[in-house]
Amino acid sequence: MSIDIETARKVAKLARIAVPEEDLPALAGEFNAILGFIEQLGEVDVEGVEPMVSVTPMRLKRREDVVTDGDRQAEILANAPDAREGFFAVPKVVE
Repeated sequence: MSIDIETARKVAKLARIAVPEEDLPALAGEFNAILGFIEQLGEVDVEGVEPMVSVTPMRLKRREDVVTDGDRQAEILANAPDAREGFFAVPKVVE
């Protein structure tokens, strides 16, 4: 895929970036370099490579998934600016 000057102008407009007309060819060149790098990444053979969370081997911390009854309604609503009948009360915004 190749980015031309018109596409670079459109991308700059969509990104709300003011790019002078004389800088558009350089911007299109940068976009093409980025796309070329992405195409190179697509050529890498990753068959059999496990996904990682880090470049160093590590295991995520896990906790026991325990179901509790909750029963913390009063604690949760204690910080609410306005609570009525066990629920958060919010101002009416639509008439």
